[in-house]
Amino acid sequence: MLLLELILLLMLAAVALGWVARHFKFPYPIALVIGGLALGLIPRLPTFPFDPQLILVLVLPPILYQAALLTSWHDFKSNIRPIGLLAIGLVIVTTLAVGAALKWLVPDVPWAVAFVLGAIVSPPDAVAATAILSRMNIPRRIVTILEGESLVNDASGLVIYKFAVVAVLTGTFSLTHASLQFAAVAAGGILIGIVLAYLFIAIHKRLGDPFIEVLTSLTIPYVAYILAEQVHVSGVLAVVAAGLLRGRYSPEIVSSEMRILARSAWSILVFILNSLVFILIGVEMSNVVEKLNMYTLGHLVFLGLVISAVAIGVRFLWVYPAAWLPRWIAGSLRESDAQLRKRELGIISWCGMRGIVSIAAALALPTLLPNGQPFPYRDLVIFLTFFVVALTLVGQGLSLPALIRKLKIGSDWDIHREQQRVRAAMSSAALAAIDDIMAAEKAPLEWAERLRTEMMERIVLAAPDGIETTPRSALENRLRHAAIKAERQELIRLWRENEISDEVLHHLEEILDYQEAHL
Repeated sequence: MLLLELILLLMLAAVALGWVARHFKFPYPIALVIGGLALGLIPRLPTFPFDPQLILVLVLPPILYQAALLTSWHDFKSNIRPIGLLAIGLVIVTTLAVGAALKWLVPDVPWAVAFVLGAIVSPPDAVAATAILSRMNIPRRIVTILEGESLVNDASGLVIYKFAVVAVLTGTFSLTHASLQFAAVAAGGILIGIVLAYLFIAIHKRLGDPFIEVLTSLTIPYVAYILAEQVHVSGVLAVVAAGLLRGRYSPEIVSSEMRILARSAWSILVFILNSLVFILIGVEMSNVVEKLNMYTLGHLVFLGLVISAVAIGVRFLWVYPAAWLPRWIAGSLRESDAQLRKRELGIISWCGMRGIVSIAAALALPTLLPNGQPFPYRDLVIFLTFFVVALTLVGQGLSLPALIRKLKIGSDWDIHREQQRVRAAMSSAALAAIDDIMAAEKAPLEWAERLRTEMMERIVLAAPDGIETTPRSALENRLRHAAIKAERQELIRLWRENEISDEVLHHLEEILDYQEAHL
């Protein structure tokens, strides 16, 4: 009964925090970390029983898989060098720097444990950053680099994290052996992800039912992760590879109905998992702080500030040389590899907010060593992880819009114009298809006149001189909204008066939802 009550508490807290984020118009991870901190301050809060090893398996696969599905393969390849330097090079450097800082601050901490913390906080999370950047309409390449970095750095950071945890558990570490094993684990995970992606693509083509298709898509990341881990290769890279590959084929094999259902299902699942982890760390923090009674509160805050400063500062020290040195060495630039400006590099440097991957990795730390002894400094690692996540999400996340405005980052990409340009091309193709069918059927042209007029208006609105909405189109848009609203009210009235069945209500309601979403 206590477990059920705690789950209900988590769900209600997630709803409240989600509403707060939406109401005040900032990314929901910021609300979640503040809410988790507030929960951690509640005295005598009941503990939430969970298996640490279950956290990574439950949380990471769907979150990484969704990010991989939404990643543009073309943009990813075009920016592979900056993404690789950030997602692999910076992760390694951050792991070493944070580990060395913790060892310097707390000399009794074993090196392996120090590097565990470094690996945990090394990968930034682009969710909060891209949520803010998408509203600021900044250059598209910055968003692409940050999204690509977030996708790959989770994989590289977690692979290093697992090696560091194994070093703590076994008490031994060999750089040569670890390097070779790293390559084998990475290659094996990618191979399994590719094979499973092609297998599920073949299965998907034969399903034919949107609900079964959505359920199948939800199982892919878990199957990839668990299978890879069973054969001792990287489950994270298997999930990422499967998502990237399947994302390339999704437009061809996925129906519109399945897309609508899947988009909602994935969004809800990822939001629930984010809420669960952030609130769970808040609940766990009350116990963690109690166990850290050998440190004063001021000492803990000092440790958190220094580790956060190192994690943030290393990113600044890495981004600028990583952007310029390869160009100085190569001596030439491709057109697609144009140099980012200092201001844009400043934004990339500031977008180092840590998130759910770091929290999940910290919670997944084993509680005991093989000899039965407690995992050394586990509570301190969890505390410092939450401190870094909270400071970077709230501090950097909330200050990012002001920094963008101060630096006056111009935009080379207007998503509204790009959408209208594509809509114009689509409408031209639609007009050609309409004319072909009308000619083949030898039907009167006036039968298709209304549809042709609608397509022509889309083309006119997308022209350089027609970007702004015309009075006629604005009026028509309001009329369509008013018509749908009236239809919905009448439908509900008929249903309340028992003149139609629930089945008819749901079917017509879904049609109205699609029409309203289209507007």
